[in-house]
This record gives sequence, structure tokens and C-alpha cells, in this order.
Amino acid sequence: MEQKNGTSFTGFILLGFSDRPQLEQVLFVVLLIFYVFTLLANTAIISLSHADPHLHTPMYFFLSNLSFVDLCYTTSIVPQLLVNLRGSDKSISFGGCVVQLYISLGLGCAECILLGVMALDRYAAVCKPLHYTVIMHPRLCTLMACASWIIGFADSLIQTVLIFLLPLCGRNELDHFFCEVPPLLKLACVDTSMNESELFFASVITLFVPVALIMFSYSQIVRAVLRIKSSAGQRKAFGTCGSHLTVVSLFYGSALYAYLQPSNKDSKDQAKFISLFYTIIIPMINPLIYTLRNKDVKGAMRRVLWKDTASR
Repeated sequence: MEQKNGTSFTGFILLGFSDRPQLEQVLFVVLLIFYVFTLLANTAIISLSHADPHLHTPMYFFLSNLSFVDLCYTTSIVPQLLVNLRGSDKSISFGGCVVQLYISLGLGCAECILLGVMALDRYAAVCKPLHYTVIMHPRLCTLMACASWIIGFADSLIQTVLIFLLPLCGRNELDHFFCEVPPLLKLACVDTSMNESELFFASVITLFVPVALIMFSYSQIVRAVLRIKSSAGQRKAFGTCGSHLTVVSLFYGSALYAYLQPSNKDSKDQAKFISLFYTIIIPMINPLIYTLRNKDVKGAMRRVLWKDTASR
């Protein structure tokens, strides 16, 4: 970002929750606990998926990828947030802001695409059960997972470059707790309508394509399940998709709500708390959503723990 007054630009001030000092103290303790739990829970999912042969399936391959994305996504935001909550210095360097935006945006885009890929996996499992292992070949799974990361970070690169080419005219107070697109756009001292249009088109691949894929997959899944005559069979089929559909609803619902809020003071405060939800809470509860009623994961935990105990 350029400065029109010719002065050197050193960084941003992340206002975050600085107008509520007592809330900052509470948030520091709560978010630290949540962050540690997020690291442990997602690491456990990744470790189990690799350690137990029964989980060497496309579903758990994609789930371990999702856990790794969530782990990295939270780590790109929370440590800086905890530092700012704890001390009086709320600053972040220009380079730090660029890196944080690029990484968090890239991981967010990758998660959008990955959720779409996981919907395709559920479609193949429910609608094409006899050909599932042929369709979801390990090589194809690896290719789709890599494509999620590559496309996500390529899209993030475009958006980050477009954002930081805008002139600031001396403004450096970011009314948020991390570097994100909407508050950065508001710092610009020029008309950003063209930039917003460019950013919209850059987001089409990572937002609307996965949503279309999810909608198509679940429309076909519903049709297939309704053709199953036994209620037990219907429950089993829906059970394989329930966790993924819950994660999709939480992630897209909270993110869209935060981005589509009108611009006023109350909405800014709401946007911050919604951002806390999809950057910290969702990565923490995703492992719980996938494991609480999942017999495969519970069985894997018992086998790994029993093997570890027996080896001693």
C-alpha cells in the first residue's frame, strides 16, 4: 500500500477489542485455552488418520487435510491476537500484515475448496457405493487435495496484491483483530469499487464453485437416500453426511454473515465476534463434530491406545 503524503509506512495498529480492556483479559484466557485445545484435537485427528489402517480411506484422508488446514489457519491468526490482547502494543508490521493476510486468506480459500471436494466424496460414497473405491482412487484424492491448496493460495496471492496496491493516505488503524480484506479496504483513500469487483471475480472460483459442488452433491445424495426403502438405511446414509453438512453450514454461514454485514459501529463489533467464531471456534469444534458420533474414530483411538499400552 502506498502513502500519498510521501512519509514512510511502517505498519498497522490492530484496534481489535482495545476499547474494552476488561474483555481483552477474559478473551486472552479463553482464546488461549481454545487455541491449545484446537492444536491438540486437530493433531489427534491427523495422527489417528495416519496411524490406524482402518482410517486409510478417502473420507479420513480429506478429514486429516481439513484438520491440517484448520490448525494452520488458527495459528496464522491467534498467536498475534494473544500478543495484542496481553500487551498495550497493538501494532503489526507492514510485512507481518501482508504475510498474515496471504496465509490466512490462502488457507480459508483452500478450506472452501476442500469442503467442496469432501461433498463430492460423500456423493460418491452414497450414490455410487459399488464404484466408490474406483472413483475415489488414492491418486485422485491426492490430486484434489493438492489442487485445493494450490488454487487457494493462487487466489490469495491475487487478492493480497490487489489489496496492498491501494493508497492509504496515512491511515493505519485497522478496526479488526487481524489483517482481513474488508477492514483493509476501508483504509483506502480512493474509490475501491473497481478493486471490490476484481476481488469478487477472484473469489468466484474459491467460493461459488465449491458451493455449487456442495449443492449438486447433496441434491443427488437426498434423491438417492429417498429411494432407500428401509429407515435404517436412510439413517446410515444421512449419518455419513451429517458431520460434513454441519461443518459446511457453520463455516459458510459465519463467514458470509461477517462479510455481508452493513457498515456501522454495531455491525463492526458483531463482525469481530463472528470472525472469532470462524477463525477460532470452528477449527476447534470441527474435530468434535467428526468424532463424537463416529464409531470408526472411536475404534481407532481404542486400537492406538491399546497398542501403545501393550507395547509398554
